[in-house]
Amino acid sequence: MSRVIVVGAGAAGMMAAIAAAEQGAEVVLLEKMDQAGRKLRITGKGRCNLTNTAPIKDFIQHIGPDGKWMRNCFSQLFNTQLMQFFEERNVPLVEERGHRVYPRSGKSLDIFLAMVNDLEGRPNVDIRKNCAVKSLTEDCHGVRLQDGTTVRGNAVIIATGGLSYPTTGSTGIGYRLAEESGHTVVPQVPSLVSLTCSEEIPQELVGFVLKNVGLTITNPANGGKKLFDGFGEMTFCENGLDGPIVLSASRIVSRLLNNGEELTAHVDLKPAVEAETLDRRLIADLDGSGTRLFHDALRMWLPAELVPLALKRLHIEYYKRLHQINGAERRRLLHFLKDVEFTLVGTGDYNTAVVTQGGVDTKEINPKTMESRKVPGLYFAGEVLNLDADTGGYNLQIAFSTGYAAGRAAASHST
Repeated sequence: MSRVIVVGAGAAGMMAAIAAAEQGAEVVLLEKMDQAGRKLRITGKGRCNLTNTAPIKDFIQHIGPDGKWMRNCFSQLFNTQLMQFFEERNVPLVEERGHRVYPRSGKSLDIFLAMVNDLEGRPNVDIRKNCAVKSLTEDCHGVRLQDGTTVRGNAVIIATGGLSYPTTGSTGIGYRLAEESGHTVVPQVPSLVSLTCSEEIPQELVGFVLKNVGLTITNPANGGKKLFDGFGEMTFCENGLDGPIVLSASRIVSRLLNNGEELTAHVDLKPAVEAETLDRRLIADLDGSGTRLFHDALRMWLPAELVPLALKRLHIEYYKRLHQINGAERRRLLHFLKDVEFTLVGTGDYNTAVVTQGGVDTKEINPKTMESRKVPGLYFAGEVLNLDADTGGYNLQIAFSTGYAAGRAAASHST
């Protein structure tokens, strides 16, 4: 019987352990924390968006840097099979907006318990908690623990996650193990994370949600090149921008910002209305409410929370009557409604980042088996790989699929 050592009991690690055990391997699942699946239990704000029902062609478009690399892996376990996996373990699922799939209960704990109960019910699986790995053995078929003991097997799967949410046990040790075994590791940055602005965010805006706005991010140092263009929901936070559309943008711009570049965020408050049409509406509003005070009239076009920011940016006299607004001032108002600019200077840290961008270079990994092309018998799965995706269930599907492929392949590895 083959003996497989899985390092890390997160989504990828637990799925790898289940897959290897199903193939008849003896499995030792090592977890450094006192509990398994800590990050899994808080994902999706505790609701666990475990996959997305998008067809594979669309699905891989949401994965970077090369979503096509996942095709072989998805052929073994994709969204339909993953949903069946949990439903067979008595976890009813529901599809919500954006084809996102959640447990019907709305509790990520149900996903975690389904996997843990599966593992604990298998006589060929040994789950060891409080077992921190220090290094791989010379042949990479075993691991040395922090307490000085060695655990040996026929194959090792590294599924230690990334750096995001360090309180759940994500320390990045998998990157060090990969480098020590001769692998290339792409530098890491936070991803699916808030974006920091140089401008001060007014206190009354913190926590305020803007729905159905456009967000474009450009690079002034590169002639204003457009880096991201999207539409959705945005939230203001203490030092910048947050919310679903911002998280999606962060995946594209995080590395630039963390390398010290300054970018510009353009927020379109009226994305459904062309500038020319909006300008005609402004002219009509200004003519029709001529005696109204400007600061009060701003409520016609903006939520109350945005009025102070508008007054600060527009430099139009607070008590000016609308019939006194000249053409230049009207054009400034139009510009504000269509393009509120923020200077982006950084991102949130790993304490708030949903995933880590960077990791083990997939060029050095067999996409069918997750086995290293450099070290036979050594496998990688989940966030430790240089794979990250948009929000919407894509990242967890990557974790489950890579874990499944690694587990099945490692179970048949013999030395």
